[in-house]
Amino acid sequence: MQFTAKTILHAVKESEGTYEGKGFSSCTFHMEVDLKENSAGRSIGRVTRPFKMGDAKEFDKWAHLGNSLPIQCEAVFEMEASREDKTTLKLVSMKPLERAQQAPQPKAAG
Repeated sequence: MQFTAKTILHAVKESEGTYEGKGFSSCTFHMEVDLKENSAGRSIGRVTRPFKMGDAKEFDKWAHLGNSLPIQCEAVFEMEASREDKTTLKLVSMKPLERAQQAPQPKAAG
């Protein structure tokens, strides 16, 4: 099942290289989520959670927003059932809802 949600993107990380003779290439998006309470205690606030999407080239599409982070985005997620009555959440696509902040232009003398 796919659904769309607004989220706040805090960071984007590119990873590319080799490990044990195998190549890897990925892009990780760190998005804000609620901090879940557990049986050991209560919680307040929000944290970031990593979601992988695409390969290392995906980073280039987001690099120009670096000075504007965090920004609000619209993300499409895929939710699937997994074992033991759990679900998995996969990031399918994402687009920024805010434009990158531009430096103010100097006013003309006059």
